[in-house]
Amino acid sequence: MELHARALWLLTEPLHAVCYFDERCRDLGKDLGLKGFWMGYFASRTAPLGAVEPAAATAVLGVFAPEMVARALPAAWSIVGPAHVLDERGSRAAHALRGIDPELEHTAAWLLPLLQAIVDDAPATARPLFAANRALCDHADPVERLWQLATAVREFRGDAHHTVLADEGVDGCEALVLAAASGRVPKDTMREDRGWSEEEWAAATDRLRSRGLVDAQGEATDQGRQERERIEKATDRLAGRLLRALPDAETEELLQGLEPVVRRILAADILPFPNPIGLPHLDEPVQGGARS
Repeated sequence: MELHARALWLLTEPLHAVCYFDERCRDLGKDLGLKGFWMGYFASRTAPLGAVEPAAATAVLGVFAPEMVARALPAAWSIVGPAHVLDERGSRAAHALRGIDPELEHTAAWLLPLLQAIVDDAPATARPLFAANRALCDHADPVERLWQLATAVREFRGDAHHTVLADEGVDGCEALVLAAASGRVPKDTMREDRGWSEEEWAAATDRLRSRGLVDAQGEATDQGRQERERIEKATDRLAGRLLRALPDAETEELLQGLEPVVRRILAADILPFPNPIGLPHLDEPVQGGARS
């Protein structure tokens, strides 16, 4: 189940991630009158929750500096409402996916029931972003619905990952430092991309060093790499709950059906490697990531 859960992440994350890296999707905020990519990002990512306040948004997103979130929210909601943002993000993601894979509408016809089954069966308790996104999986457009179901799946895993981090006493900044120290996310840009100051990043590094997870140069120790993989395996265990709704044969059918779609997305070179999500190439050994 845990191996299947990791495979499900590999085969749904790229579907979801077009909304961060496709050019038309990245322009969503600007086109709606918001200030810069990040205001658009926070509005788009949290819109399923409604006009959420920054404290709640920071808590559910997990790894962004509170000040970064507060620069975008609630100001974004005075410019555009969550419903409009949701309409735009779904239609733009579907447009991007059709551009990559013109046959996706036909593929979606048999992927949708399998994805819908796991999303419908999954528990929503303590999974706020998943629950909010599941309520949106009713699009008539099959490609937009496919994207939304993939988004619900990735947010289920994201909610699970943040639960594990909290249980292990690893805060958002520490999680990013450890991911960067392990080489899974870009070390040079990760701090600024998530809004942490140099002082906050250094303090998180010191805390990890005191626990033996990074060395004097800020690189992950063997213990740090083992801890990070242990956290990711715990995430796999919690995320594996998604697949209980499917018999083994249908799980394999879903994963096999998603793979060619994802390979076409990766071949389109929309997603950079390495990337801030921590998503590896499909054929790389997977050690887990930081989540966007």
